[in-house]
Parts: sequence; structure tokens; C-alpha cells
Amino acid sequence: MQHYLDPKADLTFKKVFGEHPDLVKSFLNALLPLEDRVIEEIEYLPTELLSEDPLKKNSIVDVCCRDNHGRQFIVEMQMYWTKDFFQRMLFNLSKTYSRQLSPGSSYSILKPVYGLCLINDKATDEESYYNVILPRNEAGTIAMKDIQIVSVELPKFTPKTFAEKKMHVLWLRFLTEISDRTTEVSSDLTQNPEINKAVEIIRKSAFTEAELMGYDKFWDAVSVERTLIDNALEKGMAMGMEKGMEEGIKQGIEQGKQEGQLEERKQMAKNLKILNIPTEMIMKATGFSLEEVDEL
Repeated sequence: MQHYLDPKADLTFKKVFGEHPDLVKSFLNALLPLEDRVIEEIEYLPTELLSEDPLKKNSIVDVCCRDNHGRQFIVEMQMYWTKDFFQRMLFNLSKTYSRQLSPGSSYSILKPVYGLCLINDKATDEESYYNVILPRNEAGTIAMKDIQIVSVELPKFTPKTFAEKKMHVLWLRFLTEISDRTTEVSSDLTQNPEINKAVEIIRKSAFTEAELMGYDKFWDAVSVERTLIDNALEKGMAMGMEKGMEEGIKQGIEQGKQEGQLEERKQMAKNLKILNIPTEMIMKATGFSLEEVDEL
């Protein structure tokens, strides 16, 4: 009897998609709206330094890579939803986008940057598990397409047979159907060479004792963090006021993770201004007032 590890964990996710270019290429082609310009080759790029605690990510990156067209891709697996998640993703995408330019370079060299957010939680009230988010101006018109965020809320995903989206469905089934309680994987997954390779990578027997201890520590941290947030929600709801709920949530989250620093938010706002992102969107992304944005 075979035993597997959950592919959503920090260790396993990076093993599959951070060490195997062919698999991350297949994954991105299946999940991103790339139209006819599919990814043919990818190269991994250095990721930002992360906190020692896998849940305290001051900046993204689980996987960062660039394709043969010069487009860059940032992938993050998020275990639970917090209101600052998309703000952090937008910050990292804008930073990645602006870093393409060296002093004196032409803006014409800028290539699109995509952020793929896999969320093991429900982030919105919408029925759809898959959403493409584009910067828009005050009138709601798309301001630019060079920065795109694709969010996938895994708990909402329900497998269906879409012939034209076969790999899309298979990769999401890989992420949602396999856990550390799995002893037999569906033949629908193992019959596909790419998915089967990913399945083989997450066999429990392929990991060292030290890696398995790190895997268990990750899930312990997830459990503790989830408990803190749930307790904060219950406290806020018991108070019966929106203000009390917000304060309760804030206290719970503050115990488990540090909020973004002021200087980081300022730099984010500056990057977004350089990219001509609408002021209203910059205010929402950074929490700054109109006056504070104008002063930067």
C-alpha cells in the first residue's frame, strides 16, 4: 500500500513545481489565460527570502520563473485567506514588473507578469473558483493587461469533464484529491504522464525523516494559525459589532503573523504610481489616503 503527502504543503508544493520545469510549465499552461502564446520553455528565477515560519511570508514566492517570451510568473500556495493577501501579491507583481527596467531603458521592453494564487480557503462569496483579476480605473475599465492575478479557490473546485480543459481539471484534482490519508490515486491522474510524475514525487517513501518532520511542523503551524483566526472570528461575532469583529480578527492574525511594514507599503505605492495604476486602486492596495499617495 502506497502512502502520499499532501501536495499543498510548502515542502511538497515546491518539490513538484519548484524543482521540475516540465511540471510547472504544464501547470501554468493549464491554469493561466495565456490564449495562443503557450509557455514552451521556462527558467527558474531566484525567489525572495522567506521567513523561517512558512506561514509568516512577508513576501511571496513559492515559485518564480520566466518563459521563452520573457513573461514572468509568480506562484503562491496560500493555506488560508487574509484580507492582505492580494495586496501582497500586487506588491510583488508590481515590484517584479518594474525591475525589468534598468536606468535609461525603454518602457517598450516591459513584459507581462502573472501571479497565480492557489488558496486553500474561500476568499470571496462568488460561486466561481477561478477568477482573473486585472487592474481597473475608477470607471471600472481595464487599465492594463501586463499585470494579471489569477486566483483559484481550491475548496470551491468541483471536478467536471471539460475536454478542452483536461489538464486544468487534472492539475486541480491533483491538488484537491490527494492528502496524507491517500493510499490509492485515481487512474484518471496516473494515466497522464505529467500528473503521474507529480504523484510519484509526493510518495511518502521519497522523503527523508528530516523532511517528514518539517512537513508535520508545517501542518502544525497551519492548525495553530487557523485556530487563532477562528477564535478571533468568534470573539468578534460575540461582540456583535463590526468594529469588535475587525479588532478581534486583527488580534488573532497579529499573533500569527506580522503585518506589512510602512516602508514596504510606501515602496509598493511608488511602484504602482510608476506603472500608472489608478490612484483609487493604489489606495485600496496600500491603505494610504489620497493625500498620502499624492505625497509619494
